[in-house]
Amino acid sequence: MRFRWDWLRPVVTAPYVPTIGPVHPSVLTDDLFADTLRAAGSRRFLPYDKDLRWSGTKDESVLTDAVVHRPGETLIPTHLARGAGTIKVYAYGVEPGSHIAAAELAQKLAADHGASRARIVRFLGPEYASRFAQGVRIQLKDFSSGACPPPARPLSTFADLSLDLREDFASFSEEMANDGFAFLYTRMQANAVGPVLVATTGGQVAGAIGPMEIRPDAIGRTQLMPQYFGVRTEHRGHGFGRALWRAAMRWGQENGAAYQLLQTEVGGASDSLCQAEGLTSLGFVVTTTAR
Repeated sequence: MRFRWDWLRPVVTAPYVPTIGPVHPSVLTDDLFADTLRAAGSRRFLPYDKDLRWSGTKDESVLTDAVVHRPGETLIPTHLARGAGTIKVYAYGVEPGSHIAAAELAQKLAADHGASRARIVRFLGPEYASRFAQGVRIQLKDFSSGACPPPARPLSTFADLSLDLREDFASFSEEMANDGFAFLYTRMQANAVGPVLVATTGGQVAGAIGPMEIRPDAIGRTQLMPQYFGVRTEHRGHGFGRALWRAAMRWGQENGAAYQLLQTEVGGASDSLCQAEGLTSLGFVVTTTAR
């Protein structure tokens, strides 16, 4: 099948593409949606997929035969072949019954594919910021908008840490496993990622952000890739998070990135930090269980 952009574009309220994630508004075209259809079932990554750095095969693919595409409503279902399986229906629509239609489609496909979970992914534009209190906010850092301020604290890269601090980073990664650092540390040990910036205090790792990597997007613009970011509980509220964030943004700007896209839990620490640092909100992603 083919997507009609005159049907799809009016209902895409946030720049988010199934299986790909958030994209820069200037990159958002029907070509990206079409690419996800062409890659469906092959388990191959598209060359600009942000997850390409973490795995050899793609776990999520579009169920092309079940796509619903009509004026005012487009439902794009995917199958995530991980664990017991997850069906997601990405619902782009202005029709009153879109949410119900998406839930019914997700439940049917979960049964058909033996998936244990069925989810609906919906989108809201940035104009909902003053009324919205849940979900994930898509945020944009544009490096052409001005010089990034320097961090208020001295930081190091992991490669420059002493042996004792490197050993403590292993403990830090275990403590911060829910933030992805246990996985990241295994990649660091294999020398498979870019630099990781680290804040230290009193002979201990206070927090970290990384890996620092830049890759081209779908039209060749340079994008600073998303990082794992965290501060130990006992060191929060002392400026380490802001220092790490500013150091990462400065690294991106100095190394030629045009922009970075982030997804932050609304109301969370990273969300508040990004808002305070002047990032642009591009909209919201709301994921719910299909009922």
